[in-house]
Amino acid sequence: MTLTPTRAVDVRVRRLTTTLYGYSFLEEFVLLYPVYALLFSDAGLSVWQISSLFALWSVTAVVLEVPSGAWADAVSRRLLLVVGPLLTGAGFALWVLVPSYAAFAAGFVLWGTGGALSSGALEALVYDEMERGGVSDRYARVLGRARAAGLVAVMAAMGLAGPVLAWGGHAAVGAASVLVCALASVTASRFPEHRVAEGVREGQGWTAVLRGGLREARRDRSVRGALLLVPAVAAVWGALDEYTPLLVREAGVGDAVVPGVLLVIWGGATAGSLLAGEGERFGTGGLAVLVGGGGVALAVGALAGTVVGLLLVAVAFGAFQAATVLAEARLQHRIEATGRATLTSVAGLGTELVTLTVFAGYAVVASGHGHGAAFVVAAVPYVVLAVGLAVVRCRGAGAEV
Repeated sequence: MTLTPTRAVDVRVRRLTTTLYGYSFLEEFVLLYPVYALLFSDAGLSVWQISSLFALWSVTAVVLEVPSGAWADAVSRRLLLVVGPLLTGAGFALWVLVPSYAAFAAGFVLWGTGGALSSGALEALVYDEMERGGVSDRYARVLGRARAAGLVAVMAAMGLAGPVLAWGGHAAVGAASVLVCALASVTASRFPEHRVAEGVREGQGWTAVLRGGLREARRDRSVRGALLLVPAVAAVWGALDEYTPLLVREAGVGDAVVPGVLLVIWGGATAGSLLAGEGERFGTGGLAVLVGGGGVALAVGALAGTVVGLLLVAVAFGAFQAATVLAEARLQHRIEATGRATLTSVAGLGTELVTLTVFAGYAVVASGHGHGAAFVVAAVPYVVLAVGLAVVRCRGAGAEV
């Protein structure tokens, strides 16, 4: 049977998207995620030691984010996507086999390195393959579904971690997590990749590729705007994710019910991912409505301090998730293929740095005024961003953002 050109493209795109959805699910379906803090505590670590591990994880991601993106442009992106989960799985194995501060620290370095290898490489590979097939206009929809698959995996891991921990302890949870990482690596090997790596094609090292990508950002104002937009949208609500259980408890919800409420909030984020593709046609104006509406919903919901108010927080997270997908898609549309992974990683670095700033600011506000007040303050940047986007839209310069 001979496939027509259109049919052949559809088959390739279907293989790409199916692999992407599976990889996105497996990347997040890690049973250790909800309980690794318990593992550290059971191993006798103090709060300060646990905090230092989180800091080491963040520093690893910040240091390697941009170099790994340039590396993804210089060599095979698929190779990095295969190696990344293996490093992460090795870190999880260390945690369970030799539970100690040194092993936990080494595990976080491996996890941070594995995450850095995947960051930028995944988005760049998928966009280039879709562009090759002439379907890059579907990128926001596909990315939204991939993000939704990851969120569903997080919720599934939350539900399964408790029973598996009760059945087999940390060893069982760790073994399941290592297995999932191995499956993610195998899945990554199925990604199609037709581009010739820049370092191979031009005989360049990764540093030359890095300079080329940054040169594009300096030269093209629309690329710079898109680079700034991603952390502006993604960082604040991404940091708030870590504090949602405390906000839920402050609203009077019993500890036994907290996981159920969190599932509702993340259900909102999942819905936002699935609907993101529909919002792309509304352009900058639609993005402004999403960001501003999400900011208002977040402030009102957090200020209410009730279970009903938490439903508004779920709506806000849905709006922010959709806006994040749209901002990431906008960046991919702006970038030339040569420095795609590099510049995607630059945006990731910006998100990491802003997130660290949000953590510090949250601690200051919440320690004196409570978690609800901290969430309200965190909503302000979104309202300001929405006003800025609306002004740009009214000036007819939406393409410049």
